[in-house]
Amino acid sequence: MVEKPERARVGDAPRDATEREWDVFVREETDSRMRYVGSVTAPDADVAYEQATKLFAWFAEDVWLCPADAVRRYSTHDLDEDAEPVPLDTGEEPRTVE
Repeated sequence: MVEKPERARVGDAPRDATEREWDVFVREETDSRMRYVGSVTAPDADVAYEQATKLFAWFAEDVWLCPADAVRRYSTHDLDEDAEPVPLDTGEEPRTVE
């Protein structure tokens, strides 16, 4: 059996950001999957797009931006001192690794 991870919800506040924080997702090639690559801070989506392209996606097929405050973050890592544990109710569902 594999132990269920204990995760806590990470706060919505950006890490020392003075402007809106944006999460950046890119697709490198047409047949590749979309993946998270990082975040940028910018006053609006257009400026965030410029920053994200220069930092993460100069040659990417697709760039998606999402306001970080619209993303709910859960982590097993200690990322937020105010994070509270969020139990996952899986009932008696077994967890295994094959």
